[in-house]
Amino acid sequence: MIEMKNIKKIYRMGSEEVAALNGITLSVKKHEFVSVVGPSGSGKTTLMNIIGCLDTPTEGSYKFEGVEISQYDNNQLARIRNRKIGFIFQKFNLLPKLTAAENVELPLIYMGMPGRERKERVAAALKSVGLSNRSHHRPNELSGGQQQRVAIARALVTGPMLLLADEPTGALDSKTGEEVMDLISELHSKGNTIILITHNMEVAKRGQRIIRLHDGLIVSDEEAVSV
Repeated sequence: MIEMKNIKKIYRMGSEEVAALNGITLSVKKHEFVSVVGPSGSGKTTLMNIIGCLDTPTEGSYKFEGVEISQYDNNQLARIRNRKIGFIFQKFNLLPKLTAAENVELPLIYMGMPGRERKERVAAALKSVGLSNRSHHRPNELSGGQQQRVAIARALVTGPMLLLADEPTGALDSKTGEEVMDLISELHSKGNTIILITHNMEVAKRGQRIIRLHDGLIVSDEEAVSV
């Protein structure tokens, strides 16, 4: 599904250049669950942004489903993000004035999906994360764990091939974080490809592979030891 070769990302800050990624070569197959770990500043989020087509590399080749990403224009990249990739963020990124159901529905509106099908998909997505009874609640009426479940439902509702989770347990207590990881593991068992960004090794061990980043480089890529 993902083939990256010698990916570099350089940010220019005034007259200085800062290298966030220094030559990443990485492949991820369909249905894999890959954890990416590393300290702050190691390049984890930059890597996720490039994989998720939110950013483009300065150098190197990135193929998604066999097609070079650099061949796509901005509209095509937006379509890939909307239809093929689901995003789960640490801070949930829910719109506060919308209900849980309305937040989950947004990607389907962007797709231009008819209203009846949208409602059915939203109901199924909320049911899959155990929140059917919270569909009309706004984010400030939900716990942190419930908000993250809404965010997961929103990521799932378009039926994406790939789920990208950036520190999905970072804003949660340990018990709630464990419940969210159980849900993500369940999604993997149902066939989703998952790339998880985390600084927490216990969370990382829920994946099949653990890739360690340091200073924008992969320093190890190993099979995870079951916990």
